[in-house]
Amino acid sequence: MRATTTSWAALAVAMLAAGTPGAGEAACSDPDKALGVSRVIDIDTSGGPIFGSVTKREKEPDFLAPGEVVLTFDDGPVPWVTGPILDTLDEFCTKATFFAVGDMALSYPAMVKEVLARGHTVGTHTWSHPNNLRRLPVEKAKDEIERGFAAVALAASADIAPFFRFPGLNDSDELLTYLQSRSIASFTVDVISNDSFIGSAHDIAQRALKLAQARHGGILLFHDLKRPTAKALPAILAGLKAKGFKVVHLRAKSPAVPLATLDAELQPVLAKAASRNVIPFYGPVPPPTTADGHDPAVSDLAPPAKTRLTEQPPIDARQASSQPLRRRTPPTASRNRRHPRRKLEPAPAA
Repeated sequence: MRATTTSWAALAVAMLAAGTPGAGEAACSDPDKALGVSRVIDIDTSGGPIFGSVTKREKEPDFLAPGEVVLTFDDGPVPWVTGPILDTLDEFCTKATFFAVGDMALSYPAMVKEVLARGHTVGTHTWSHPNNLRRLPVEKAKDEIERGFAAVALAASADIAPFFRFPGLNDSDELLTYLQSRSIASFTVDVISNDSFIGSAHDIAQRALKLAQARHGGILLFHDLKRPTAKALPAILAGLKAKGFKVVHLRAKSPAVPLATLDAELQPVLAKAASRNVIPFYGPVPPPTTADGHDPAVSDLAPPAKTRLTEQPPIDARQASSQPLRRRTPPTASRNRRHPRRKLEPAPAA
């Protein structure tokens, strides 16, 4: 646990050890609706594996059986979208993995804490979401990765998973080799919901279910960025249950180890957001359970390291990882610039 861990997290752990009932435990009271978690996979990331089918790189074998899915959400947190998504996941008594963007996490640190408090896994998705890391100077790309982990861990005030997803799924052997050196696992996807580009919740749900059924499961990609995704999620989860799909939850055997040297640069950004965020508290972190309330099976996965490059490329001197933090626009404006087709919806009026 990082030194910045707040007392609420320590209290939650203590209450969990004491067996105090929490809010999450009541969410599975409707067995007809509960999707649950059928299996948990604890992943040893020391070999720097990459999982999922949407990649041209050498990847790990599929760890899912037919009819199994992993729920993942990118680009958040956005409280008025991530919050309802968390409520729906609780309603169906299931778990997901959230790949948070660093500058978004520092803007809404309470929401990062809430994702963890509800028992989900948190990984990262770079600092500022450049859509193609391969086109950046290699040291700048590494800096985006490192700042993302440092920012999300700082916002969480707790350990996060060494799980990473490339923006736009634009990976490279060079950057995968770097992630391997940092004991970070990369996750691409199997089913792309296209929720970033579809405005209809009905259409998002229909597409996601159709593709999941055609592929017999897989790693599903959604985004906690726009309201239609949150509105579509109940139909998606109900549809997965109706079609007999089982949810697999991913955890890391060891936490990410962010570069502590970046904390001093990121703390002022966090301080600006902390005053408007209220730290949530839900009692103990609710563990995953099956649809009928039992403990799911747990299996370990430890892929060996791969040799992706025959020789290491020269360090690009144009960008050092110690470059000072530059953030001249708030997250909403900067993300609109990076994603001209993915306008972040404004917060609801007070």
